[in-house]
Amino acid sequence: MGGWSAEREVSLRTGDGVAAALESRGHDVVRVVWSNDGTGLDERLRVANVDVAFLALHGRGGEDGCVQGMLELMCIPYTGSGVLASALAMDKLKAKEMFRLHNVPTPPYYVAGRADVGDLEELHGSFGFPAIVKPRREGSSVGLSKVDSLAELAGALEEALGFDDQVLVERFVRATEVHVGILDGRVLGAIEVRPKSGIYDYKAKYTAGMTEYVCPPRLPATRLRGVMNLAERAARALSCTGACRVDLLVTEGENEYVLEVNTLPGMTPTSLLPKIAQAAGIDYPSLCEAILDSACLHAGLAPRAPAPSHREPVESHVAYVGEEESVPSPRRIAG
Repeated sequence: MGGWSAEREVSLRTGDGVAAALESRGHDVVRVVWSNDGTGLDERLRVANVDVAFLALHGRGGEDGCVQGMLELMCIPYTGSGVLASALAMDKLKAKEMFRLHNVPTPPYYVAGRADVGDLEELHGSFGFPAIVKPRREGSSVGLSKVDSLAELAGALEEALGFDDQVLVERFVRATEVHVGILDGRVLGAIEVRPKSGIYDYKAKYTAGMTEYVCPPRLPATRLRGVMNLAERAARALSCTGACRVDLLVTEGENEYVLEVNTLPGMTPTSLLPKIAQAAGIDYPSLCEAILDSACLHAGLAPRAPAPSHREPVESHVAYVGEEESVPSPRRIAG
């Protein structure tokens, strides 16, 4: 948990929540906090001597295939998607290209860089307003803005370019935002989010009382089945595995659009995926264990014996790539 991205604090909260849940079920948990203090993550993992890594990382570096590639080389099974799926999902441009290739509808868009800031009128052309501006490779709606004019677009681009060297400008779609939870290829359910500000940005996500959550969404049963089917198709288009969350827009008409797929969604006890699982009858510790059970290697680089079952907690050490600056020794904590 932890990491260097703009989502570090959210990652630490995810890691703390998951660690406590697994400890309550009798697992031996080693908290591995990735910090920019000169100690490499690979060194921390060697000291921890773990059997399996539960990834509680969010954002760049931890969710984009980088850590996944390191774990493949170290032959440590890990939770979530593999290297390629993680990289594709984190890169909003490449994800949209894959969606279009697989006939998964997504809002119209274009990409802008710093060199385009001085020529926005020609670049934006007849694209229209309102529009959504967001960094190409960030999560948790970091750097996201809704703009209604060229002047606002210029300011939003400058802000988003502070997080990435390329920015995605996406057509604003007036719709209900619905998030679908998927575990091991099976749809768990969906939740409707209604931000009071009208846009589900970082503040709306992480400020208490700023967003209303409705589970299940207020949609006709047939429409909801279609939305969940579309979410499953989007995750399959990127080859996602383990637990993921698909964010969609559902219009008043008959249109649905996929915004993105989160391969390491927030896992604090009050995050969206746990809320969806709770509505499906899966409590938080059980969800954490189910995600842990799905941990594996994807690249086939070297054979490795399967990690011990969670039914043998004395043998099982779980690493969280999550909030101390040092790695404690493995210890058995009874729930």
